[in-house]
Amino acid sequence: MNAPAAPEPRAEDRPARLTVGVVGAGRVGPALAASLRLAGHRPVAVSAVSDASRRRAAALLPDVPVVEPARVLALADLVLLTVPDDALPGLVEGLAGTGAVRPGQLIVHTSGRYGARVLDPARRAGALPLALHPAMTFTGTAVDVQRLAGCSFGVTAPEELRLAAEALVIEMGGEPEWIAEEARPLYHAALALGANHLVTLVAQSMELLRTAGVAAPDRMLGPLLGAALDNALRSGDAALTGPVARGDAGTVAAHVAELRKHAPGTVAGYLAMARTTADRALAHGLLKPELAQDLLGVLAADPAADTTGPADTTGPDDGPRGDDR
Repeated sequence: MNAPAAPEPRAEDRPARLTVGVVGAGRVGPALAASLRLAGHRPVAVSAVSDASRRRAAALLPDVPVVEPARVLALADLVLLTVPDDALPGLVEGLAGTGAVRPGQLIVHTSGRYGARVLDPARRAGALPLALHPAMTFTGTAVDVQRLAGCSFGVTAPEELRLAAEALVIEMGGEPEWIAEEARPLYHAALALGANHLVTLVAQSMELLRTAGVAAPDRMLGPLLGAALDNALRSGDAALTGPVARGDAGTVAAHVAELRKHAPGTVAGYLAMARTTADRALAHGLLKPELAQDLLGVLAADPAADTTGPADTTGPDDGPRGDDR
């Protein structure tokens, strides 16, 4: 069952037109500020250190001055702290400790790992703390602003600020999803498992296809991966196909032998994902128990083991099966 949609914030709960500042012009901050500008808010200051961050700020927030972080807080009603996770606690403590935080100021961070508690130093200084994490991958270009339309945001805030936090997300075109403070690390791990590891898997797959002589791996993978993702989102484990779910131990052994020969760095990841796939396929009745023993034997092999090739382990190649796509 789908979760109920977040209630539309009442007019009195919507944030007034705000001046917006960005501390940390990585890929996320300028895009969010540009989106807030489209909603009628006014970006007034951004801090940026590297040449790349300055270019991003100039592209997405033209005419917005680049200043020191303390100056950003002095100018803005709403401050976006868009820095790496590990830098966030120290930044908040430093800004609060130097008196840069003003009472009534909205202080927003975009870290998936942390909830609102990491902003406690700013809250003690009178700020209003919000954790708004867009569940999206960012490029640092204008396309990010478009991608925010319909993007889910993990929202964590004090209960009295919940409606204001959700209103800001909706103004950016996003969909607020409430995440409890204690659930933030698990929430973020789930997103990293799905999105970050997907990039690694796809990149490895394209490299292997090039090695196999495929001229356009992206064109080959695009329809396949798009269908697999759509099926997985619709059906979960019921969408599993391929040699592991079928229990084709010989095919999997051939895969492992070829990977050891051409891309040994991928073997450990292949075996780990195949074991997990086998476990899930067994649990959901997709992998027949009588076929699982040989398969799990192949998957229990040492990733660093040497091999003389697949000839003595594989069965006959009977071609693609109807349930393989």
